[in-house]
Amino acid sequence: MSFLWSLVSFIIVIGVLVSVHEYGHFWAARKCGIKVHRFSIGFGKVLWSRKDKHGTEFALSAIPLGGYVKMLDERNEDVPEHLKPQSFNSKTVLQRAFVIVAGPLANFIFAIVAYWVVFGVGIPSVKPVIEQVKPNSIAAQAQIAPNSQILAIDGTETADWETINMLLATKLGNEQIHLTVTPFGEERPQEKVLNVANWSFDPDKESAFSALGIQPVRGKVEMTVSKVVENSPAEKAGILVGDEIYTADNQAFYWQDFVAQVQQGNPLKLKIHRQGEILDFNLAPELQDGRYVVGISPTFKPLAEQYRTELKYDMLDALWKGVEKTAQLSWLTIKVIGKLFTGDLSLNNLSGPISIAQGAGVSSQIGLVYYLSFMALISVNLGIMNLFPLPVLDGGHLVFLAAEGIKGKPVSERVQEICYRVGAALLLTLTVFALFNDFLRL
Repeated sequence: MSFLWSLVSFIIVIGVLVSVHEYGHFWAARKCGIKVHRFSIGFGKVLWSRKDKHGTEFALSAIPLGGYVKMLDERNEDVPEHLKPQSFNSKTVLQRAFVIVAGPLANFIFAIVAYWVVFGVGIPSVKPVIEQVKPNSIAAQAQIAPNSQILAIDGTETADWETINMLLATKLGNEQIHLTVTPFGEERPQEKVLNVANWSFDPDKESAFSALGIQPVRGKVEMTVSKVVENSPAEKAGILVGDEIYTADNQAFYWQDFVAQVQQGNPLKLKIHRQGEILDFNLAPELQDGRYVVGISPTFKPLAEQYRTELKYDMLDALWKGVEKTAQLSWLTIKVIGKLFTGDLSLNNLSGPISIAQGAGVSSQIGLVYYLSFMALISVNLGIMNLFPLPVLDGGHLVFLAAEGIKGKPVSERVQEICYRVGAALLLTLTVFALFNDFLRL
């Protein structure tokens, strides 16, 4: 069911964003007087279509992983004399560039509108307050104190942990990071300098802030048993709901440490506090579906209300926040891509459609504003990706047009064909690599 939900959520995301992207091309083509043969969502066999009064066929095709706008073009077909002024190739370099750039531009506009709605409706969030600082970590060396709230990173305001994580990811390879913090609930801004010359982390295994030694405030996991699974090792050992679990030497047990020990598969010696008594228990994990389990759930204590917030603004401020968020994400995405090329960020962090599908599924289950926020994020990435100077993408077409504008004549078809093949090979290689990374994460 989870797979099906993710798949449907992914198809909706791709369908909406491709429609937006292709509509950008379509709208610009119409504005420039170019005849459009077909506006298709999806590739392959046409499943449904209709024509408008201009003769444009609007179609839904069998493969819902893309789309296209087919325009009248003398390079691809015989064009009657009376229709030549309506062909794509007959337009000026600036007009053709406008048609090409309108696709990515539409994705950025969609992101702005989506964030406008999100910030207008309001999205629940957690204040970026630090609960603990790991001893001897980069954050500890910078003398960052627990119960501090992060206000800004290198001058950029940080309203939530998501923004902090993205900003920090772009700092890989830097010598220093400047954090503006204040004691939580007070207005005493302090500047802290993090020495990150030797800092590195794996985004698949930890967040950027945790790699610095920062642990955010979060809901508590208490080692009081809230559930015992029937016929599980815990039930067989005699553990009951309400039991408090401690280590063999009667020390506090943290849930993540308990899980780590269970996954080793070895029997655990525990102290159980039960109604004033301290009892000795042996708990032997069992292997199920490739993981060791014991069949208990801890007690989850929700995050205190004082740390909760809602990012919500009036309509004008929400629109500006949408513009600001889209611009910030665009710049951060470009910087992260730069880190991939310089080697500061490993190519193993590149994600593909499977990761996007999982993100779509998770965000859609959490709530509509989270799903819309996720769509905005992917729309920004789609817009930037299409501006890459690869011949098969919009950015590659813009490079050819720039060369034509400089030379005064189009780039030869042979050169374009060679470039298209090389670009297609590079894009396919990146796609396969991203898919491979996705499978490794499953």
